[in-house]
Amino acid sequence: MRAKTAVVLGAQWGDEGKGKIVDVLSERFTAVARYAGGHNAGHTVIIGGQRFVLQLIPCGVLRPGCRGIIGNGVVLDPIAFLNEVCKLRGLGVGVDERLFVSNRAQVILPYHRMIELAAESAPGRKKIGTTSRGIGPAYEDKMARSGLRIVDLMRPELLKAHIEAACGEKNAIAHALFGTDPLDPAKMYDEYAAAAEQVRPFVADTGRMLNKILAEGGSVMFEGAQGTMLDIDHGTYPFVTSSSATAGGAATGTGVGPTAIGTVISVTKAYVTRVGEGPFPTEIHDAAGDHLRARGNEYGAVTGRPRRCGWLDIPLLRYSNQVNSAEWLVVTKLDVLDELAEIPICVGYEIGGKVTDEIPADVLGLEQIKPVYTTLKGWRSSTDGITEFDKLPSAAREYLRFQERESGAKIGMVSTGPDRDQTMLLPEFAAALESIHA
Repeated sequence: MRAKTAVVLGAQWGDEGKGKIVDVLSERFTAVARYAGGHNAGHTVIIGGQRFVLQLIPCGVLRPGCRGIIGNGVVLDPIAFLNEVCKLRGLGVGVDERLFVSNRAQVILPYHRMIELAAESAPGRKKIGTTSRGIGPAYEDKMARSGLRIVDLMRPELLKAHIEAACGEKNAIAHALFGTDPLDPAKMYDEYAAAAEQVRPFVADTGRMLNKILAEGGSVMFEGAQGTMLDIDHGTYPFVTSSSATAGGAATGTGVGPTAIGTVISVTKAYVTRVGEGPFPTEIHDAAGDHLRARGNEYGAVTGRPRRCGWLDIPLLRYSNQVNSAEWLVVTKLDVLDELAEIPICVGYEIGGKVTDEIPADVLGLEQIKPVYTTLKGWRSSTDGITEFDKLPSAAREYLRFQERESGAKIGMVSTGPDRDQTMLLPEFAAALESIHA
């Protein structure tokens, strides 16, 4: 690792276990900065059996010596943020003077949720499978240059004028298109003006803060939300999120320049999952999918929705690594495959009678994919909690090495259980991490 920075992101459609990995690695970093998304993300961390589910707040805040920073690329619901802060305090996690919110981050307001929920529920509309938490409409306002930023939230007179104007517009649109009842701007102002005062102590110029940390020899981890295939530009459009989930989003979403990014760490499960609508070439539609869902407890941390399960997709992983310039792979939930006698892996796509490893740009092309599989031997023994690579069953080691050879990135870590301690670091990756402290 060159600069004392690393991006940690999801290789597929999110839910790869980034929360645990960020938590494991964060003890080596001065700060962890979240750069995209909103409280539609769910990062689960288990420490000594205690479960923490974070949605907006970076996982680094669970480490006493690490600062948590919410970057300008995030859309922030002040009420959701304060609820999460309250829960962390109740669990004994110190957040004061360690957690910071960018003054340039966009604000989610109730009319964003109203618009999104109505659009997702409207008859005849294409369902994307969003969380209906206002993320997409908030990003729409950002790009239309009509959004409210945290710095504006802190100014009561500007907040009041903005809410009154926005409610006039959004109420009319929602009523005309969806028959939705109007929101009360006066009530909204009172609620969010009060929330603003509670958010105020956390607000800072976080771009300046992050650059100062690096200038003084500190280290920063950039925490992604969702996954590469949900990226607004590079994902399975239109079944994507509304932000830049790939590594490039770390620079635009925090105010740290791209040349300051030292390495990219891509997190992938030993298989693949997806929540919500959209194409999924290797999705399993039989009992094997139910088996993975049950063993992996594959239900959304935020929504509780059952995740769709599929076999590992090498062309998709290779594409993800290319888009992100991923240097390292972290493989999670290896133990979920422990009982399988054989494990299929997709190594190519058949589209229109031709075999390729190219990812189609359009949904129609993605839906026409017939996966080409190879089958590796399973290990039929427990890997639960193993923390040394050489102690894994030989078939499990070969499964990981195959993934490494075919994807173009080196395996640096393997997770063999949900707890912080159920993690192995491979020697080359451990040595690279040590350079952060040099």
